[in-house]
Amino acid sequence: MTTRTPVARRSKSLSAQFGLTERLFVSASERSLAARIEEGLEQVEQGLLERVTFDDAFADVTSRYLLAAGGKRVRPLLTLLTAQLGDGITPDVILAAEAVEITHLASLYHDDVMDEAEQRRGVPSAQTVWGNSVAILTGDLLFARASKLIAEIDGSTAISQTQTFERLVLGQLHETIGPQPGEDPVEHYLQVLSDKTGALIAAAAEWGATFSHAPEEYRQPLARFGERIGVAFQLIDDVIDLAPQDAQTGKTAGTDLRAGVPTLPLLYLRRRALTDPEGAALLLRIDEGVEGADDRALESAIADLRAHEVTADTTSEAHRWAAEAVGALDPLPEGGVKRALVRFADLLVDRSS
Repeated sequence: MTTRTPVARRSKSLSAQFGLTERLFVSASERSLAARIEEGLEQVEQGLLERVTFDDAFADVTSRYLLAAGGKRVRPLLTLLTAQLGDGITPDVILAAEAVEITHLASLYHDDVMDEAEQRRGVPSAQTVWGNSVAILTGDLLFARASKLIAEIDGSTAISQTQTFERLVLGQLHETIGPQPGEDPVEHYLQVLSDKTGALIAAAAEWGATFSHAPEEYRQPLARFGERIGVAFQLIDDVIDLAPQDAQTGKTAGTDLRAGVPTLPLLYLRRRALTDPEGAALLLRIDEGVEGADDRALESAIADLRAHEVTADTTSEAHRWAAEAVGALDPLPEGGVKRALVRFADLLVDRSS
């Protein structure tokens, strides 16, 4: 078993990847805020390279594998942004931002095993390279490292890091076992997203305020914002999953659908198929395509699902969750941070990748 998989530093800046300055901070008066966030993101990026390092040579390679593959660093960005409501980007805030991103990285190793994913961030998934056991154990190592970082922060008992971790695990568990008898599949799915995705983004938003000593009354609104925008983010991912193959990542249209992972367009279609013959016919084509070997027929069915109104309904549902997220910000003071958070919500639901 080789350990020579390269771990390269990312050469492209965070602002270039995410359009931070141009898209979150649009006025001249917000330039200084943008500069602080950019500087903080660079500190986090350097810190991640140092934190995701292990004395064991093999663990050192596997744990940095997905970090080196890229990512937009959405969660650290949110932590640094909400910290501007308090004392700004302190060393404790940097630690929290690193911990939240490492927790996210850990969850990706586990998710890809559960979903039997072949690719992640444009590279072969960890279990494709090293097998399921190594991928699971690497995720465990990263979860442990994130917990260690949080423990280093003075006053870290004020946050519910273990509750966040518990929700991540429960979300994955409930996704795995599916809805129980009598449980609405759509409601079950939305709760899974709240736990799997929303809980960590909620933590990212809340921790920035907590560790910058922002007013206590901002913490719950920010957590509510993060959870709801996290669900919206994932629902847009459900729509993006149906897009034609991405030349950059190699991701095939309907990757989740092909792997049997539930998404909201398909759940909406299953509900509609109970009373709509055309919906039932499309659902049958999809199910037969997933079970059979006719990839061309499945591609055609996925294209029809992409054009179907259930996919437009999914986009509308994502925007509804985003609107609730923005509404949660009402208690926050007017200013550059609040405006950037609103734009953050808009950016996440209007993206195409």
